[in-house]
Amino acid sequence: MIALTLAEVAAAVGGTLDGAAPDTLVTGPVEVDSRKVSPGGLFAAFVGEHVDGHDYAATAVEAGAVAVLASRPVGVPAVLVDSVVEALGRLARAVVARAEGTAVVALTGSAGKTSTKDLIAQLLQHRGATVFPPGSLNNEIGHPMTALRVEEGTRHLVMEMGARHKGDIEYLTSITPPRIGLVLNVGTAHVGEFGSQEAIAEAKGELVEALPADGAAILNADDRLVRAMASRTKAKVVLFGESPDADVRATDVRLDATGRPSFTLTTPAGSAPVQLRLYGEHHVSNALAAAAVATELGMTVDDTAAALGEAGALSRWRMEVVDRADGVTVVNDAYNANPDSMRAALRALVSMGGRGPERRRTWAVLGEMRELGEESLAEHDAIGRLAVRLDVTKLVAVGGREAACMELGARNEGSWGEESVLVSDADAAVELLRSQLRPGDVVLVKASRSVGLEKVAEALLADGAVR
Repeated sequence: MIALTLAEVAAAVGGTLDGAAPDTLVTGPVEVDSRKVSPGGLFAAFVGEHVDGHDYAATAVEAGAVAVLASRPVGVPAVLVDSVVEALGRLARAVVARAEGTAVVALTGSAGKTSTKDLIAQLLQHRGATVFPPGSLNNEIGHPMTALRVEEGTRHLVMEMGARHKGDIEYLTSITPPRIGLVLNVGTAHVGEFGSQEAIAEAKGELVEALPADGAAILNADDRLVRAMASRTKAKVVLFGESPDADVRATDVRLDATGRPSFTLTTPAGSAPVQLRLYGEHHVSNALAAAAVATELGMTVDDTAAALGEAGALSRWRMEVVDRADGVTVVNDAYNANPDSMRAALRALVSMGGRGPERRRTWAVLGEMRELGEESLAEHDAIGRLAVRLDVTKLVAVGGREAACMELGARNEGSWGEESVLVSDADAAVELLRSQLRPGDVVLVKASRSVGLEKVAEALLADGAVR
């Protein structure tokens, strides 16, 4: 974090000092976990569902925190505020405002945010120090916590922005005003919260509305709702996708025998071949989005293509591919799921299975997709049908009503015998797989995060050494 005195911290957050010396410098990071506090840092005391951070204020100071950001006196040096969450956002805004040479990149979308954020960060690191969130810290707490890691020499700040309600992205952009805004897609994730895809688009478009006139809105040319956001920004518009009129586009898209895509990256400045290390054709769109950001910030086409080829998956449980010693391949994509990402994962699974006489058996172990509202049963039915149409060897639907609807969709589409099966929970799925897997099989595990289906992948990997 850029160093601030406690007096400057108090002024930034609209707080008052309690037992704290105004000229004391905050030189370390801001932490919300007292166990992670380091000397010179600041401890933010949140009141959670089960734990009140104020109870750990003294422990944090003993560990080296110079003060505590708190909503009530805690008996140690503190900056007192009405709301610690809002104060954290204000503090992050003050730090980013001081980082005058830092280019802020923000992205949103219904699917692929975290994978694309990781790609962008890996590309931009070739041009200078880059701060970005681990995993998907994209809410009102994780967002400012990431921004507070900015230092004097930070050249790029890459921020992932999520939304569950209208106004969420507008709030996040007020903390880290972006110069480049990227919108990946508008799908059906959180449609249960928003009511329609059009309402989701309205919320996602808050990002491009926040861009300055000298900024850039990078929009998916292949998504009509995203493309329409061009009318909502005063910034320069850059289109990416496979559409012929996209500014940054992919041609000659191919998948190798392992399901890794290659393509020709074409931009106004030239073209270059790309071979991705990531699995699944859906990563082509993510790579194009990252390339559009990188080239907008000055990377050459050749350097961008080379960096894309070096980039890997940084965040856990997102198309993590591991080969067991017996030849079984486990694809752990269990971090989250919505209809768009589920379809992409199924297509990647089939690609990894290959074709012809050497084709490997493919298993889709799928759990519930949450927050789909009235469309939930229809969407689960559609995923079951797609698994059959793609010729997945076996669908294992895990869970209750939605999973049953998925398995029924598979049977209605033409699944026969034991090509699809419904099991009650992760343990039952593991038991089934242990009894039926054969060397060479490919197993995809995917569901919404709260379902906990990553336990299936972890159990399968624990069963045998990996290579």
